Amino acid sequence: MPNRWYIHFLRLPVQMRVLFITFFFFFVFGVGIRFLEPDTFKTVSDGIWWAFITATTVGYGDFVPHSLLGRLAAVLLILFGAGLVSYYFVSLATAAVTKQNALSEGKLAYKETGHMVIVGWNERSREIISKLSDSGSPIEIVLIDETLDENPTQSRYVHFVQGKPHVDETILKGNVPKAEMVLITSDHSHEELLADMNSILTLLTIKGICPEVKCIVEILTPEQVVNAKRAGADQVLQSNKLTSIFMLSSIHSRGTGLLLDIIGGLQENRLASEQVGEHFGGRTFVEAKEAWASREKLLIGIKRGEELVVNPPLTFKIESGDEFITIR
Repeated sequence: MPNRWYIHFLRLPVQMRVLFITFFFFFVFGVGIRFLEPDTFKTVSDGIWWAFITATTVGYGDFVPHSLLGRLAAVLLILFGAGLVSYYFVSLATAAVTKQNALSEGKLAYKETGHMVIVGWNERSREIISKLSDSGSPIEIVLIDETLDENPTQSRYVHFVQGKPHVDETILKGNVPKAEMVLITSDHSHEELLADMNSILTLLTIKGICPEVKCIVEILTPEQVVNAKRAGADQVLQSNKLTSIFMLSSIHSRGTGLLLDIIGGLQENRLASEQVGEHFGGRTFVEAKEAWASREKLLIGIKRGEELVVNPPLTFKIESGDEFITIR
């Protein structure tokens, strides 16, 4: 039994072990001084109080040993007790600094739930994190990246995890199974096909561990869109295709960048979707627009399953289960 207690003691953090030893040290000297000078120290609690005050070098002077043995005990208490107390506070400070460094270097696991996970550090993820952190209701973000040595942001809403995103240990360290959403960004520093393969591999790792988590993945080559969907992507973003659309729009608008300005105006969560109410089932799009006229939102389209209909005909029939696409 004593051996078992000793093993449990050794498994405690070093700060707890030093604290237990220090209090035991105070107790021994408190009991000892009580028997060495019973006239000065009426109770054991008086002795423990004296040991604590003396070892911490506070020295109130309310209890003072007068005998030779009592003074020798005081000398030993000062020599060893003060060292124990100093070592305890030094270990606390060291542990705090070590934990802070580990947090900054992405070595600590994230324990909270309902967060958003962003894989890959680049200009796109930087902009997303900046917008989400500056919003009226910021959410907790876990950034996973293998190229960074420390957290690249100063936001208190961002927890950095350093490691390969296609490794189970890294995914679990970011607590991805408890996340609300995962955004996998593409590494543009690699060749496009290789970048897509890495993104799909990360997607497969996440879906293999937690298939219920919603994943949005950025894909560069159109050929890999099908593979991303096969891997379980809930939404695929073709960044090259979007860039081409912006370029063509600029050409057709004679360099005015009209589409880019409109998309920029839709930032700050102005574009939203809303489930169609039962009373709208069977009604036409023009009737829905008339019903929305009094609201501070512009109805621009209908989402039906995977199909998105922007500015449908006025006679377009709305069905139960559709979603309204609106702009605030």
